[in-house]
Amino acid sequence: MATFKEIQAAAAARNGGLAALKKKLPTAKSGRDLTAISDDRYLSAMCLRVFSAGLKHSMVQAKWPAFEEIFHGFEPHAVRAMSDEALEALMGESRIIRHWGKIKSVRANAAAICDIADEAGGMGAWLAAWEPAQTVELWEQLSQRFTQLGGNSGPYFLRMVGKDSFVLTPYVLAALKHWSLYEGTGKGKRERAKVQAVFNALQTESGLPLCQISMTLAQSVD
Repeated sequence: MATFKEIQAAAAARNGGLAALKKKLPTAKSGRDLTAISDDRYLSAMCLRVFSAGLKHSMVQAKWPAFEEIFHGFEPHAVRAMSDEALEALMGESRIIRHWGKIKSVRANAAAICDIADEAGGMGAWLAAWEPAQTVELWEQLSQRFTQLGGNSGPYFLRMVGKDSFVLTPYVLAALKHWSLYEGTGKGKRERAKVQAVFNALQTESGLPLCQISMTLAQSVD
């Protein structure tokens, strides 16, 4: 079983040194910074992730100003109030991606954010309350409370908004196996709990945020 120092050294060697590696690493926002983000920006990021899944991201990004206009700037209460007829009419709107399941998810996820705002004071405050050691539990909650945030979509959404999280990409899973830290698919509660324990140990050793540990692992193997 490798130490984080060994993993980091291998990743640095593959990237032209430690300084060059560090430039590639993502950053995580503080709890205060997460709380300061308005709920409409969380809904926008969530929907961007949902609509980007399986599509060319640059194409979705190019259409996003139209999404912002059509979905009322992603203000959750305004989106939650959209009628079935208003959503159905969007299937004829050429400026956005006309995927019925994803269009419906916008209203459903707006309603979920409104509920969380009532419970926790805002989506940002809710996210900030989750500790790094609860990451896979947070993924499960995102999958249960929101629409189309299962699999890696939840973790990618967290990465987009700056909430510290690892992501179980094929590269990360390959690195975990290569360094004899974990061998499995990372699917299901039991397997994800095992991965969480590995990341907890690596974080204790390194003192780094989970997102940087995750990226370092991905950069350590071919």
